[in-house]
Amino acid sequence: MKVDEWTSEDVHTSGGGEFPPCAGLTSNALPEAQSTVSAESSQTGVSTRNAHIASKPKAQKEEEIPHWFALRTTYGREKKAYDYMTAKGITAFYPTTDTVKLIKGKRKVVTESRLPNIFFAYGTEEQLKSFVYDNVNLPFLRFYYRHVHVGRRIEKIPLIVPDYQMDSLKIICAADADNTIVSLVEVPKFEKGQLVKVIDGAFKGVVGRVARWQGQQRVGVVVDDLVTVVTAYVPSAFLENFQINNEYVRK
Repeated sequence: MKVDEWTSEDVHTSGGGEFPPCAGLTSNALPEAQSTVSAESSQTGVSTRNAHIASKPKAQKEEEIPHWFALRTTYGREKKAYDYMTAKGITAFYPTTDTVKLIKGKRKVVTESRLPNIFFAYGTEEQLKSFVYDNVNLPFLRFYYRHVHVGRRIEKIPLIVPDYQMDSLKIICAADADNTIVSLVEVPKFEKGQLVKVIDGAFKGVVGRVARWQGQQRVGVVVDDLVTVVTAYVPSAFLENFQINNEYVRK
């Protein structure tokens, strides 16, 4: 359903729960179970050569599921970390922009990071830890952490960026459009705007929140407290209401 007029309504989504623990045979129970199979088979005359004991598949731990993670570096060395990790086979996203600068009296095109000291990498938490904790080759690399309250404690959790937000970030950064905005400070309007999907134009496929900003209707992608990336003007005819479900978020 297309929408002609947008309101600033909060849209809440719920996440999924954890997998239940697995049931299986312990090492102490295994010999007894095997002897039972052998005893029964000897009575019936059935060969036990191909007999085996089935167990429930082990549930995958959260740390074993690949996600997009936000990584940070010090002193503008995000490209160095990006180059090193991609050379090792890691999928990563390093948003850049070309700017014209006057260097020694001459105008030159310089490629710069759109998110100073920040880039994104895809993998399991355990896989990326081997790079984050590599104090020999990457002593300046760390996870970007969220701080959450657990009882009276505050714990640090690596920030996971949902797939749909990463897709939207890539579309906005790749669009050949002026007046797109990358803001490292909070933009409250886009946290409260209606959740929409862009269905046409240069930003087709972007999922974010619509709001008027700097006199134009735009769609903003808010990645936690890290960054807000905003499209240029998008007409109402190019927007439709959108509702996120767990399948779309995780893919």
